[in-house]
Amino acid sequence: MLSPFTEKEMVVRKEWREMTFRKEIFKICFHSWKCEDTGEEFEDEHFAQLNYNQVINQYREKYNIPYPDEIKSIREKYDLSAIKMSHVLGFGDNTYRQYEAGEVPTQANARLIQMAADPRKFLDMIDLSHALEGSAIEKARHNAGRLINKADKEETVVRNYLFDGKRRSRFTGFGKPDFEKFVEMIIYFCTHQRPWKTKLNKLLFYADFTFFKEYGVSISGSEYYAIDMGPVPDNFNSIFEHLAKMELLKVHNKTFPDGGVGEKYLPAREFNDNLFQQQELEMLQSINDKFKDLSTQEMVDLSHKETAWQQNADNPHQPIDYLYAFELKN
Repeated sequence: MLSPFTEKEMVVRKEWREMTFRKEIFKICFHSWKCEDTGEEFEDEHFAQLNYNQVINQYREKYNIPYPDEIKSIREKYDLSAIKMSHVLGFGDNTYRQYEAGEVPTQANARLIQMAADPRKFLDMIDLSHALEGSAIEKARHNAGRLINKADKEETVVRNYLFDGKRRSRFTGFGKPDFEKFVEMIIYFCTHQRPWKTKLNKLLFYADFTFFKEYGVSISGSEYYAIDMGPVPDNFNSIFEHLAKMELLKVHNKTFPDGGVGEKYLPAREFNDNLFQQQELEMLQSINDKFKDLSTQEMVDLSHKETAWQQNADNPHQPIDYLYAFELKN
């Protein structure tokens, strides 16, 4: 970015600052452009959004406030308009739509929205509110009943155990833990590289953490842990085994001279890009291009240089805080 005073390139400045949101103070890694000749600092639109996201993400984490995409998905699964959803929950006409657009709910309204996510509780809310009638109430009841049946199926239980059951926090990169998205990330890298398991784990780590570094949120919402071979996704062995069982991945095992066994993964179907935003797809391609020629051991060595691994290697049972993403070296 060019300085408006000198028209010279400015430098990126990062510093920890305290920011206020709803009368509470939060510490963030504040990004700005600095004109070295004048000392003036500027926020462009990208940095302003990144700084703001850090503040409100911490607020949402502290009070367990749902995110816009979660709020929208809760409404959509009952096939209701935003105004009808507002009426069921006792909000003003436009309130639910504003929350979907990014406004942060009050703590009281957040609790109501989270209760509505449970189809059994939502059925009670429909009856108590008297806000729906005719075909609208029948449709909402039908969809809630369908979701209750679906939730009882084994596949949902497995996914909740492995991935989806976690709530958003700094350890998920403030991203929604999204099993389907995580699966597609795996299929993407397996399609382009066909990596060994150890390298695949590093590719996933760098994709999520680098995206957080740029945008203040992860892609998949996965937690990562620091083990001897570098950062790995939570439950990675169980997830890969589950995907192989579901015939989404093909596994090739190889025994090495030292007696160790390696697992190489190949995709069993094509990558589905419909779940991703353009910025996320660009990040996957960037990570793939950056590391495609590196061996598994080279990837391990790179990951060992990261503060995210170094500061957590002695505590492999504690998830890595995504704030370490701002210190990525590779």
